[in-house]
Parts: sequence; C-alpha cells; structure tokens
Amino acid sequence: MLRRTFLFATAALALSAGFAPAEARQIWPKPAAKTWYDRQPWLVGANYAPANAINQFEMWQPETFDPATIDKELGWAQGIGMNTMRVYLHNMLWEKDPEGLKRRMDQFLTIAARHKIRPVFVLFDSCWDPDPVNGPQRPPIPGVHNSGWMQAPGAARLADRSQYNKLEGYVKDVVGHFANDQRILAWDVWNEPNNGGGGNYKPTPNKTQLVAGLLGRVFDWAQSVDPTQPLTSGLWIGETWDKQASLDAVEKIQVSRSDIMTFHDYNWPEQFERRARQMLSYGRPVICTEYMARGNGSTFDGSLPVGKKLNIGMINWGFVDGKTQTRLPWDSWEKPYTKGEPTIWFHEVFRGDGTPYRTAETDLIRRMSAAPKGVVPVAN
Repeated sequence: MLRRTFLFATAALALSAGFAPAEARQIWPKPAAKTWYDRQPWLVGANYAPANAINQFEMWQPETFDPATIDKELGWAQGIGMNTMRVYLHNMLWEKDPEGLKRRMDQFLTIAARHKIRPVFVLFDSCWDPDPVNGPQRPPIPGVHNSGWMQAPGAARLADRSQYNKLEGYVKDVVGHFANDQRILAWDVWNEPNNGGGGNYKPTPNKTQLVAGLLGRVFDWAQSVDPTQPLTSGLWIGETWDKQASLDAVEKIQVSRSDIMTFHDYNWPEQFERRARQMLSYGRPVICTEYMARGNGSTFDGSLPVGKKLNIGMINWGFVDGKTQTRLPWDSWEKPYTKGEPTIWFHEVFRGDGTPYRTAETDLIRRMSAAPKGVVPVAN
C-alpha cells in the first residue's frame, strides 16, 4: 500500500509539472485529476465539424480538408467565449494516410490555438453508419439528420479480431504523437460505445459484447503511450449511473478507466442536473460532452446554468448548420423534413453565414464563459 501511495503521489506530481511518468501510466489518481481540472478555465464549447463536411472523412481527407473554413468558424466560437471543441477522428483515415492525418491534425491544432480553443479528440464512435468507406462521401439525404456520419471502427473491423492490430496502431500512433501537446484538452476514446447505431442501418450483431471486449484494450493502448491529457468515455443512457449494479459491461469499463468523467444528456434541466450529480459522485472532474436538443427539452438556458453552478464543463451538440443537417431532429429518419423546416432547430448555434440562430443563446454563452468558475451571472 505504501508503494502504491508513493506511485500515485509521483504520478500526481508529474502531471502537475506538465510531463508524463517514465512508465506507461494507469488511471489518474483523483487528486491528480482534480489538479488538472482546477487549472482549466470553465470549459464550454461544441461538437464540431465544418459546415462543408458531412462526416469525419470530409473533415480530414486531404481533398476536402479546409483550413480556411475551420479558421473562420472557430473564430465565431472564440467570439462567443467558447474554449474547447469536441472533434471526431477515424481509424480508417489513419490506415490510409497516417502521416497525412497527423499533419492535418497539427494544422487544425494550430488554427484552434490561435482562437484559444483546445479540442477533445474522439477516437472511435458507435453512432450511425456501420460501414464506413474512405474516399468521396455520399451527399446528404435530403431532410435527414446526420445522414452521412460513420461509425468507427465500423462493423467489419469490430467483428474481425485480426484487424485489432491496426486499431492498436492507430491509437498508439495518434495519441502517442500528440501525447505531450498542450493544445489538446483530452482524448474521448469512444463515443457512446454501447449505442446500437441509430438511423435505418442494419444493426451490428453482438455489438455490445464486441465493444465490451475491445474498449478496455483501447484504454490500455492509449495509456501505454503516456498521454499528459486525460482519457475518458462518456455514459449516455440509463437512469442510475451512480449504482454499479445498474451499469452494463461497457459502462463499467467507462467509469472504471476514465481519468475524468463525461456524459451526455438531451433532456430537461431537472433530468440533466440529476444525471450530472450522479457523475459527480465518482469524485472526479465532470464534463458533459453532448447536450442541447431544443425540441427534446434540452436548451442552453436550461442546462448551461446548471453546468456552470456545478462546475461541469459543457459541450453542446452542433455548431454551424451545414452538411450534417443536425438542425433537423432525430425523427427525420422516419419522416424526412423535405417540405419545410422544423418548427425549431434541433441542434446548431450558428447559421451558415455566421449569424446566430438565436442571439439570446450566444449572448448567454458569452456571459457564462466570462464569469468565474461556479458563478452563474445574473442576466442583464
């Protein structure tokens, strides 16, 4: 026990000094996680893809990577006080062009740093199309929410253990390359790993069991390259996150391996606060990495003050209206909005020309981000 305590203390000291231990690290001790979080500003941002990218491939492939658009849009984020963005990668981008992907990531980080934004990079994702492809991407389905988003690693690679060495190479190379890069806030190793997929896609057989067998390895791979940034994977479904008996096999890995806790909630503020407090019960810093679906009761004015009061980082879904079409609601998969817009936008902060969808919302974000941690400012 004394040796274990010493190792934890050494890890905390190393993290506070800004460098990683010499050996592959374990999960951060809670004091080290708190020290890291205390050094951050109150974190507020959005899940980000450029307006002209339908998915991860169009954002990062050399033919469609667009630094000028990224620079313009992150300037809008900086203008309302945002200081982070959650940004998705894809293992198949690395398989095709590992050096090119890292080079474009570095370009993105240079642009983001210019706007005082430190992103959370997402390595894998269980949502939407289970059959990703490199190269040109299909156009958006008219009237449908997020119709071109791709799962990672994808159904074929998830089910084929002979492909796992490629996944290991991807995680170790990307995280290892940027392991000491202070421009990166955190690594979200897998988005909603136990999500069936969504949309009208054919479900992946035994997906939850396959993910449960791989998620721990992903944490292992990421830890093995000693990142100075925290690792996490967020809970998103269920009612009793603070009770281990209620968690499935995937969720137990998420809560036991994450340096900082993350979660998603797209419900009314009362439900949001209940879930947020459940996540805080683990004694680690907490960031909500998805919220804000206006038609579902999740709004900036409902959830953002709760996050500020509880000192929880807040990253909403969607930023600029574009090819992802996430201004449209989830039910557009059953009834596409081809004959008119929804009554209210589901997600997104800005229109494509940079004007706010609702100025009151961007004013609120700006006012919240300017106030000290834990302080909910009174409206003017």
